[in-house]
Amino acid sequence: MKKITWLTATALVISNMIGTGIFTSLGYQVASLTNTYSIILLWFIGGVLAVFGAFCYSELGNYYKESGGDYIYLSRGFHPFFGYLTSWISLIVGFSAPVALAALAMSKYLQIFGLQLGKEFAIAIIILTTLSQSFSLKTSSNFQNGFTLLKVVFVLVLIGLGLYYAPQGPNSLNFDNSWIKEVQMPEFATSLVFVSFAYTGWNSASYIVGEIKNPRKNLPKSLLIGTLFVTSVYILINYVFLKHASISSLINQEDVASIAAKNFLGLNGAKWICFFIAAQLIATISGYLWIGSRLSFATSKENKLWSFMNQSKNGIPYIALWVHACIAIAIILTGEFEEIFIYSSFLLQILATLAVATVFTIPSCKRHIFKGNYFWIFPVVFLAFGIYICYFTFVAHPKESLIGLSIILIGLILYFFDTKTKPEQTELD
Repeated sequence: MKKITWLTATALVISNMIGTGIFTSLGYQVASLTNTYSIILLWFIGGVLAVFGAFCYSELGNYYKESGGDYIYLSRGFHPFFGYLTSWISLIVGFSAPVALAALAMSKYLQIFGLQLGKEFAIAIIILTTLSQSFSLKTSSNFQNGFTLLKVVFVLVLIGLGLYYAPQGPNSLNFDNSWIKEVQMPEFATSLVFVSFAYTGWNSASYIVGEIKNPRKNLPKSLLIGTLFVTSVYILINYVFLKHASISSLINQEDVASIAAKNFLGLNGAKWICFFIAAQLIATISGYLWIGSRLSFATSKENKLWSFMNQSKNGIPYIALWVHACIAIAIILTGEFEEIFIYSSFLLQILATLAVATVFTIPSCKRHIFKGNYFWIFPVVFLAFGIYICYFTFVAHPKESLIGLSIILIGLILYFFDTKTKPEQTELD
């Protein structure tokens, strides 16, 4: 089977991370937090946690050496039930919901052109992107690399323009001491759930470790380079949004980049910004479909109810790919943006916390990447913040959290209905 380079693996990490969250979540954060230090600290903490998580996943990926990510780590490290549960969550929420949100965000940003684009447009984008992933690994790689390059160039240009131009009117920059009070508020913790969603994807390359050349070297390389790059981008781009838009104009708005761009580039300039935001979201959709289908394929080898997805052609698990696309379409048809955003973020934080905890099952003598005695700082800090975020999210958003927990309950029921008989295994050919 052909292997992908660290560059393609890094492209997957970057494209899965830079997407819907960074261009939509600031509006929800400034509803409670107005100090620039507080908001920048949110994104810095998110980056630190993603880097710590990447350290843990580098060890897990090199220890197990199997594609499948969380499914493999939780099944092998804890119990098959947890692996089954993580695959169920990933199928319904982890990789399908971000696809739905990215497609909805595309339609939102393109409305600046006077187009009344709705859910039909979002569905069409998902179908077309899934088609691009359905033919061969080479085609998928070229598509992913091309759109990720567009994404990287665009965000760097946006940051450069935002830093260069002076504010043209009221802005949100506030550097007084009120941040000390804000970081102690429950709203600071609940805002972290939006940040954690924006950083979702830092672990992407670990799901396809079996498809990466020399994974011992290239897996940690792709995870860390991708995560550190995105952290820098997130901090700078939020500063740009705050610099060029007032708090009142941003509160509870999803198209925050459009609002800021109008203030320093004018309407015509903002139209170009919105066009490229929509275009780069294609890489986000593509990346989540790619990784999610591999996780479901890995699950299908060991669980009978999933075995219908245990088919591939030219290295593409095409049935799993289209299942994820169909679920994303169903999510679009049955939910609203903010509701999907919150319950997805809540569930993904639970999932990441559980997966990182499996690093404690690796004997220290078997660690391949980090040999020092201080390695355990990474998972301990990650777990502490994971519990902190989940608790306050449940308190602040009980309805959405209960939707998330009901998805877990359905997965629990399915596990007990599934048989112990392992279907015939199929390798990605």
